[in-house]
Amino acid sequence: MVNIGMVAGEASGDMLAGLLLGGLNAQGVDHQSVGIGGPLMAASGFTPWWSYHELAVRGYVEVLRHYPRIVGIRRQLADRLMARKPDLFVGVDAPDFNLDLELKLRSNGIPTVHFVSPSIWAWRPERIGKIRAACDHVLCIFPFEVDIYERADVPATYVGHPLADVMPITPERALARAGLGVRQDGPVVAVLPGSRTAEIAHLSPAFFAAAKLIHAEQADALFLLPAAPSKLPQIQRELARAGLASVDWLQVIDGQSQAVLTASDATLIASGTATLEAALAKCPMVIAYNMPFISWQIMKRKRLQPWVGLPNILAQRFVVPELLQSEVTAERLARETLRWLRDADAHAAACATFTELHHTLKMNTALVASDAIQKVIAR
Repeated sequence: MVNIGMVAGEASGDMLAGLLLGGLNAQGVDHQSVGIGGPLMAASGFTPWWSYHELAVRGYVEVLRHYPRIVGIRRQLADRLMARKPDLFVGVDAPDFNLDLELKLRSNGIPTVHFVSPSIWAWRPERIGKIRAACDHVLCIFPFEVDIYERADVPATYVGHPLADVMPITPERALARAGLGVRQDGPVVAVLPGSRTAEIAHLSPAFFAAAKLIHAEQADALFLLPAAPSKLPQIQRELARAGLASVDWLQVIDGQSQAVLTASDATLIASGTATLEAALAKCPMVIAYNMPFISWQIMKRKRLQPWVGLPNILAQRFVVPELLQSEVTAERLARETLRWLRDADAHAAACATFTELHHTLKMNTALVASDAIQKVIAR
């Protein structure tokens, strides 16, 4: 029996950790896993001591407000794991929480793996020293990351991105629309204002105002908004404020973001993992991000690259537009989205780039990552 401690700090981490545990299951590894996570991890046998919702805090100012509670959870978790002495700890993303935890666990003889490299290639490169001290191994989801770690003498393995394994190279748009019960003809636009409360509060007013402008110019456009059940009340309040609570051209879908993106011709989307999901669905996007002023001032000084969206970072160029902070206006969002709906050549070029990225990221992540952590345990 292999005992594993794990922490996933948000929905994307829950997905990644769930696939990793699924890889262990597929290889017949007898294991127990405990810590902080969500329903996808639980479906693969994980026992949550806390929900990942306890850690889902966005921005510097917001983290400071919740800092005592989060530190308290980390202290309690460390104590429980050190008493349990698992064979391995896997921290999934959430580097601000996990790296300090991994440092403590590793110093107490517990091997540590960090799954998803912190974005040291985009900002805060000084973190590499802390990662070297905290982690026995790093599992990288982007191919260029391994070389960075090898140069810093940190063992690392490129495992690909699990979304690239589960999403088809050629999207089945008609099938996705049929599955969602929406029409086959006419343009469809996905609206994804983020998965966190603060993101939705900052972005949804502009997204909904943009949807109005787009609909005014493209009356046959249908808008789909995938909403997690926990965020549905907030989404409904924001729709009511925008006067869109009962229009027939905007539909709220219960989750199913992948299906919604696959069904859509374009998307308004918050910067984050969902942008990669959109690229793999071959859905051209307009990326937006808006955070509290102080958090933005801190973050922008630490940026190393001109891009924030994952498709642009992977392509090393602006494949899709990014609108940040004051640029996030209904007019800009609408204009850029209408371009995707009306310029067939630009749409096709973006989708061709997304297909190239998809092939690069497709690695059977669950099994490759499972193999990598078993080697760490064996050492």
